[in-house]
Amino acid sequence: MDLFLRILQTAVEGGASDVHLKVGGPVIFRINRQLVAIEAPFPTQEWINKIVDQIVPRHARRRLEEDREVDFSYAAPGVGRFRTNVFQQKGEWCIAMRYVKVKVPSFEELGLLPILKKLAESPRGIVLVSGSTGCGKSTTLAAMIEHINANFKKHIITLEDPIEYVFEDNQCVIEQREIGLDSLSFEMGLKHILRQDPDIIMIGEMRDATSFMAAINAADTGHLVLSTLHTTNASQAIGRILDFFKPDERDQVRRQLAATLRAVVCQRMVNKIGGGLTPALEIMINTGTVRKLIEENRLEKLAAAIEVGTDDGMQTFNQALFNLVKQGLVTEKEALAKATNPQALEMNFKGIFLDEARRILT
Repeated sequence: MDLFLRILQTAVEGGASDVHLKVGGPVIFRINRQLVAIEAPFPTQEWINKIVDQIVPRHARRRLEEDREVDFSYAAPGVGRFRTNVFQQKGEWCIAMRYVKVKVPSFEELGLLPILKKLAESPRGIVLVSGSTGCGKSTTLAAMIEHINANFKKHIITLEDPIEYVFEDNQCVIEQREIGLDSLSFEMGLKHILRQDPDIIMIGEMRDATSFMAAINAADTGHLVLSTLHTTNASQAIGRILDFFKPDERDQVRRQLAATLRAVVCQRMVNKIGGGLTPALEIMINTGTVRKLIEENRLEKLAAAIEVGTDDGMQTFNQALFNLVKQGLVTEKEALAKATNPQALEMNFKGIFLDEARRILT
């Protein structure tokens, strides 16, 4: 364990976000999104087996035996907390660990827009933070919760698999429940959560129809629900949610979503000039126009509604990237690489702006 803890300590001190261990290969850190091999003994099967025996918590061992993979949180003594996944490849254990920073970064440190504070202050409804794996969804969600914690007296309950950021009560009372440790499943936790008198519910990830129906029911009874979702842009979120349901259920769910959704924030991480990363945010607010499009199942027009909704706080990825370039934070080349529509963004950089979105909405 001494070598294992030294590896984790080196990762934290070196600014690594992730640590990868597998038999016969080098120890790998992910630093600034790049994989880097470090100078350390190559893990042997015997060594990794001992580590797995030591770090997998008692409640997760049966799941590991049955499924051959498991998620859990590991608190390394004197080092920090890691979101950990143990899995197999070629019959041998591998370990992937993500360092969970103790201090939740502020909105300013993360480069988030003020509109996200306003969304966090919503009295009720569903706010989804979406994007691809590793784009910082959980960190953005944590910043929103910490904003609430610092400014409002609320009761917040989280359901996570596993816990990523640890919150300390400030103005709020916060209970964090880890699936497998504090609740047997998301389904079980969500079944009972409304009886625990929450004002705000944070669900680590929306992953099935059960979690969405629980979120809709909670929002419908006056709660604020915060969660994450895997989509590549904000306008696709509604379709992605409906895919979780049977075809004969979708019309009813769509109408319920139209009534309870507050906003979808989708983010992509972009390389900054001079190093580091900043999020480009696509934001869809459930305005009257958006609500009507959802109710009438005209989901293909949501992207156009976002583009023309800047006065309501909305913006597309192209608009976000254009602003980042104009602020001197991102190069045009990087923006074009991350754009949803690179050709349109390139025209924007040349001063050409087409008003196609308004035509589409009419």
